[in-house]
Amino acid sequence: MRLIDVHHLGQEKVICCCEADGVLIDPGPQSCEETLVAALGDVRPRAILLTHIHFDHAGVSGALVRRWPDLPVYVHEVGAPHLADPERLVRSATRLYGEEDMQRLWGEVVPVPEGNLRVLTGGEREIEGAYTVEYTPGHASHHVSYLHEAERWAYVGDVAGVRIPPSELVLAPTPPPDIDVAAWDRSIDTVAGWRPERLVITHFGAVDDPEPHLDRCREALHEEARLVGTHDEESFIALMDERVRAEAGEVAEQVAQAVPYHHIWKGLHRWHSKQGG
Repeated sequence: MRLIDVHHLGQEKVICCCEADGVLIDPGPQSCEETLVAALGDVRPRAILLTHIHFDHAGVSGALVRRWPDLPVYVHEVGAPHLADPERLVRSATRLYGEEDMQRLWGEVVPVPEGNLRVLTGGEREIEGAYTVEYTPGHASHHVSYLHEAERWAYVGDVAGVRIPPSELVLAPTPPPDIDVAAWDRSIDTVAGWRPERLVITHFGAVDDPEPHLDRCREALHEEARLVGTHDEESFIALMDERVRAEAGEVAEQVAQAVPYHHIWKGLHRWHSKQGG
């Protein structure tokens, strides 16, 4: 397995794609396509495994299928229709990011032909001869995680949070629209139950201490939920910025790029509203 830093917006250690024997796990946004393809070199991808369809994880999928038309794309059943017809997804994301930033951040959104989609529900075994799949919602209603059965490496997208090395600070990325704190707790339990040797997170890289890291992710999720419940958006952002600058040090900028603080607030504010809080 190797981690490919796709240098999102020219920045190191924000988004990584994992490549293992030609399988790409969360290949990143289309805006980083050329960086990814250059890093692949002579490796011809044989499959894409998506943890979920957010653009920072999956945005380049259609463009890669355009390059390699027989490339299968594995995705949860809730996310699959949005890859085949991304118009609604693009509209939703544009409301979050704004027209001006959509192209700069994510690039072109190319549909994935339905014939290339391999639809998952969770519970599958031996995907591409190696991976177990479990449904792990909470960050997104269509999030899945993959365990390499032989190596015991868990590829967990955003369900294990964001940690930019060398910092040990863990944050829970909670963008709208479908954050579910209780479901996320259960998903952390699911990943922990695998007893993986390592975690691989998109933001950023391999985690050699899975159990304490998952504990820190759970703590971060609940602390962020508490703070959003007691702060308005402006004061929450100021608080998060101060904390990240103090605790993440040299990688504070990468943390803020990987998990924008206003997205944390918006997602959890929406969740609180659904709870009647």
